[in-house]
Amino acid sequence: MRPIRISLAAATAAGTVLLSSAAFAAGGPGAAGRPAADWHAGIMFVLFVALTLAITWWAAKHNRSARDFYVAGGGITALQNGLAIAGDYMSAASFLGISALVYTSGFDGLIWSVGWLVGWPIILFLIAERLRNLGRYTFADVCSFRLAQGPVRVFAAIAALIVVLFYLIGQMVGAGQLIRLLFGLDYVYAVIAVGALMMVYVTFGGMKATTWVQIIKACLLLGGATFIAVGVMARFGFSFDALFARAVAVHPLHRAIMAPGKLVTSPVDAISLGLTLMFGTAGLPHILMRFFTVPSAKAARKSVFYATSFIGYFYTLTFIIGFGAITLVATNPEYLDAARGGIALKGGGNMPAVWLAHAVGGDLFLGFISAVAFATILAVVSGLTLAGASAISHDLYANVIARGRAAECDEVLVSKVAAIALGMVAVLLGIVFEKQNVAFIVALTFSVAASATFPVLVMAMFWRGLTTRGAVIGGYIGLIGSVGAVVLSKVVWVQSFHFTEPVFPYVYPTLFTMPAAFFGCWLFSVLDSSPRAETEREAYDAQAVRSETGLGAEGIAAH
Repeated sequence: MRPIRISLAAATAAGTVLLSSAAFAAGGPGAAGRPAADWHAGIMFVLFVALTLAITWWAAKHNRSARDFYVAGGGITALQNGLAIAGDYMSAASFLGISALVYTSGFDGLIWSVGWLVGWPIILFLIAERLRNLGRYTFADVCSFRLAQGPVRVFAAIAALIVVLFYLIGQMVGAGQLIRLLFGLDYVYAVIAVGALMMVYVTFGGMKATTWVQIIKACLLLGGATFIAVGVMARFGFSFDALFARAVAVHPLHRAIMAPGKLVTSPVDAISLGLTLMFGTAGLPHILMRFFTVPSAKAARKSVFYATSFIGYFYTLTFIIGFGAITLVATNPEYLDAARGGIALKGGGNMPAVWLAHAVGGDLFLGFISAVAFATILAVVSGLTLAGASAISHDLYANVIARGRAAECDEVLVSKVAAIALGMVAVLLGIVFEKQNVAFIVALTFSVAASATFPVLVMAMFWRGLTTRGAVIGGYIGLIGSVGAVVLSKVVWVQSFHFTEPVFPYVYPTLFTMPAAFFGCWLFSVLDSSPRAETEREAYDAQAVRSETGLGAEGIAAH
């Protein structure tokens, strides 16, 4: 343990010095695009980073096995896991992105909050219990339970890595813009700082550290968002009518912000976005991984109930925060970019929630909410990185390359190396996609998850006829189709790569790629008459017993 303690102490010192220097060397009061609150935010940032690194040091001392590293030994309670799931889910896309969409487009921005919330009953009633009973560390354990380990785990790992990397882009963009806004630190260096801290949390602390960072962050974010919402409503006598009337009066679009059609302009995109947000949640590897951290299927169900309650409450607050920003931020030149006009914000388009915190609570609260937003991003990227690293170490290395013969210490080492590599890739992608709205980016991630991971997972759990051939071909149809369509869509092809016209005419491909994946799984399974396929169909009965009872292999035989 001595080398780990020395390295972690060095990492702690490095992280604290990094953020301290950013906070206090950024310039004096009134620096361009920032309020004179650098030292408040700097102190808050350093305190949070010090606290979370202390948690990581504590977790590192208690990680004695691969199970501890991957799923915190399965000893997280339902309430703790519900808070951690909420912490994972209330990401930069939620706090910064949705409020920014409401700020610019009014009610249309609420499509994202409602859609993401609706996905949770699907997890509660379809996924949570069976997933907990069938899996061990990752959702690939479930998909490959009765199918061929090699091809199914390779597909599951590739899908998980792509989803993780897409999701990481949104978080890195939000973190870079936030730190640049507050400290004047160059965007590139800000993204690198976040990537470095993320690597420390995952490499040393594993799931224990990630879970407690998420719990702390969820409590702080819920408290901070509540304070902002109450502060906004208090200025309007707790009257939504007065809030909306003022927003309509000051917004450049006036009454148009109360009507749909600004963000989603076609019926195809509307339906596809709805499917994306509803079913994408059930395909996110870092969310699915959390159900293996609790001791039983009952605790997994309760986790979803708690998480849904916290998330639903939080999304209600983003609605108030978005409209509150219209009334208190869009009317104040201190927060606006005069060169761009309208309601364009200094520091980037994802910042209305941060500026609103300053308008409601002054410099000190700005420092607090900025540190909370930073905590939000660090917690989510840590969970994502752990999920991606687990796909590489557990699914690819331990079960495909080593064929189940890898030592636990070697598997954990591979996971830590993978976490560092993923952190580096996330930094590069965060730099490339600097100008994108984080909610848009994460919605595209959900499209890939809904098209690739979700169909294979559901059919593996609920359809007796699924075979390895059907799962792999159907899964790749959804994966390649969704990634290709996202890259060729307006958001990436035009806005990031700067081509004139998109090749794929819609923003979200889920309406086309998710049914194609389900159809591919069904068709190629039905056409599969190999001896292996017959064995896999017969094995479904044993899988069904375990998915309903939670019995292991010995228990199934006795049953």
